[in-house]
Amino acid sequence: MEHFVVSARKYRPQTFKDVVGQQAITNTLLNAIENNHLAQALLFTGPRGVGKTTCARILAKMINSDGNTSEDEDFAFNIFELDAASNNSVDDIRNLTDQVRIPPQVGKYKVYIIDEVHMLSQAAFNAFLKTLEEPPKHCIFILATTEKHKIIPTILSRCQIFDFKRITVTDAKEYLKYIAEEQDINAEDDALHIIAQKADGAMRDALSIFDRVVSFSGKNLTRQAVTENLNVLDYETYFTSTDLILENKIPDLLVQFNAILSKGFDGHHYIAGLASHFRDLMVCKNQVTIELLEVGEDTKQKYIEQSQKTSHSFLMRGIQLANDCDLKYKTSKNQRLLVELTLMQLASITFDGEKKNNKYFIIPPSYFKARSIQPIPVQKPKAETKKPEQTASTTKEDIEENITAVAEPVVIPKISIEKPKKVTSGLSLKSIREKKEHQIRQMDVVIDEEDLPKEPVKQEDLEKAWYNYTQSLHKKGEKIMASILEMEAPKLKGIAICLTYSNNTNKIELERSQYPLLVYLKKTLKNYDLHLDISVNEEVAKKYAFTPQEKYEKLKEKNPNIEILKRTFGLDV
Repeated sequence: MEHFVVSARKYRPQTFKDVVGQQAITNTLLNAIENNHLAQALLFTGPRGVGKTTCARILAKMINSDGNTSEDEDFAFNIFELDAASNNSVDDIRNLTDQVRIPPQVGKYKVYIIDEVHMLSQAAFNAFLKTLEEPPKHCIFILATTEKHKIIPTILSRCQIFDFKRITVTDAKEYLKYIAEEQDINAEDDALHIIAQKADGAMRDALSIFDRVVSFSGKNLTRQAVTENLNVLDYETYFTSTDLILENKIPDLLVQFNAILSKGFDGHHYIAGLASHFRDLMVCKNQVTIELLEVGEDTKQKYIEQSQKTSHSFLMRGIQLANDCDLKYKTSKNQRLLVELTLMQLASITFDGEKKNNKYFIIPPSYFKARSIQPIPVQKPKAETKKPEQTASTTKEDIEENITAVAEPVVIPKISIEKPKKVTSGLSLKSIREKKEHQIRQMDVVIDEEDLPKEPVKQEDLEKAWYNYTQSLHKKGEKIMASILEMEAPKLKGIAICLTYSNNTNKIELERSQYPLLVYLKKTLKNYDLHLDISVNEEVAKKYAFTPQEKYEKLKEKNPNIEILKRTFGLDV
């Protein structure tokens, strides 16, 4: 049986050109070698599996190569790899410093690659400082770590730092496509994309997942095989969920969620993926941001088609609900119920029924149009009907005509009679509370804003409308509210009317009575997006002088010579 070599080792880059996704670092190292400008202490830092150790080995091989050596030469006698996770004591570092003094027997440089250098102890770091600062000319140190913040600053200051970035999904997918072609594997684009996403920026993880999926599916690598083997929710699940949400099919949506749980998936993973799906749909709403969608071409077309079925407000509300569920999931006692409630709320966003929204009462403009009264026929009571008097000259036809006229139905309008409501005294606390609650309910009424004017507002127009409203309050006898409005001049910032008071009492009083003020301003200024932004700044409150000493201090602030006058004549306050 032939020995199997994993793809991470079999396709390990041998030159800087083969390194994936680190062009900035590889170009810097190549220029440093060509210009003989290479530092003797290098620190490679970044996530796992992005090529730190690979670049260190390629660099060690390149600086020892003189152009006459074969490509298979690995300069094993010149490259020393040390695992700092297991060799982290002071004695290990001392042995290393003793070896550094010996020049290389073959090649120009001795390269020491210390992996996971952050695992060294504090004493080992201190013992390594002097050698790292002034190494011999024939020695180069390459330190590699995934946690740069654990390395002491004195080590960092002696190294030239190279930050390796995560490999993008596109770069990882292209490299996996190249490997699939090398192994004669027929791989779907979406399947490679899922593997690249699952790797989370690590090329070594992507290659390991690729080997595992190939062992499962053979030479034909499909999206379905990848999702089954990796136990991930594919795009089709979220496309189906979104269609059910848009169609308000709550029972089918709950059944689908139950099927997802029965397959072993976590509800937290599902709701987080649904929020990401809504985000991707919102990205597709604009041609400028559609490039932020990291999916295959076929899947991208599906996203574009479904995004046309959704509105911007629906996606914003959906992201908010899904994100709230994501934050509350770990602390919830009944996690499944939490996700199911979120799904029911999502499916009720566009529900056009009796309970359209649990927060606002949506009143269409047609509600305010005049309505016609439908009359109903009512028969005249028999008690009020008088029999026609029959005289000698009255014929049979006259009698029948009179009876028909009396029996003709009388049309009266339909009147709905309601029981009289209990009257509450206008001076009681209950009436005041009901009035405030009524105003709050009025603030919650949302009219279709598409037909309302939203003209730009100028500061001088706002001040004029503000003054007119204040004068109307004076005429009505509402002196307290009028004085509160006169305390501060409103400042317009966009669609916000900003006010700053010196105490919280004025703010609360204005917030309680803001509804008629906003109605007047919106109607007068013809902009129904205006709102109040009230803040409190106690530092702006005026300080009054009451005692003689305080009055004296005020006068002294205006004229310091008063203090000289007091001392000269020995005056008292």
